[in-house]
Amino acid sequence: MKVGDLKWVVPALRREFESRRAPVMDLMAAQSADPFAILLGTILSARTKDACTAGAIARLLEVADTPEKLGALPVAEIERLIYPVGFFHVKAQHLHELPAVLRERFGGVLPDTVEGLCELPGVGRKTANLVVALGFRKPAICVDIHVHRISNRFGLVRTKTPFETEMALRKTLPEEYWMCWNSYIVAFGQSRCTPRNPHCDGCPVAKWCDSRRGRKAAGGNPQAT
Repeated sequence: MKVGDLKWVVPALRREFESRRAPVMDLMAAQSADPFAILLGTILSARTKDACTAGAIARLLEVADTPEKLGALPVAEIERLIYPVGFFHVKAQHLHELPAVLRERFGGVLPDTVEGLCELPGVGRKTANLVVALGFRKPAICVDIHVHRISNRFGLVRTKTPFETEMALRKTLPEEYWMCWNSYIVAFGQSRCTPRNPHCDGCPVAKWCDSRRGRKAAGGNPQAT
């Protein structure tokens, strides 16, 4: 896939995205303009199914929709509210520590940069980029395992790690696509371009996909990874 192909690929991915249920963080961002709420939801969503994340976010925000309220909750209460999200013990500890770090390092104001957000407990580059994009509506490229895998499968990048993928996409992906790329690719990866046995037949972007074209040229199974 070449960068020039994106003018056809991105609209096709958008139609695919709109025809399916959006990932939970996109639904949340559509309902809330509060970057703090987006941050909490993104932290909770890591390694957790969307349905479970949605329930945990709702319970937590009902009693702790500000850093001050969150900081007043004991760890045990946070655990109770967010259970059964993945790694809820660790996430509860990070959430408990977050308001103090936010106050001490940023005067209680949530930073709107990837670098600043990464200074907060439990926040890595994936989470930080998603908060910048969905919470602050600023250009950012969130790279999770779907974005890393599929961007390489497309042939848009040739990288070995999600961090390398983020840096490569920052150089090659036009900025106008930065904010939508994660949403479209995550939905695409969950429904069609799965890690094993991707549903290539009928795929709206198959003719631009390097992996698909390479396997067909080699006479192999285009459905394999």
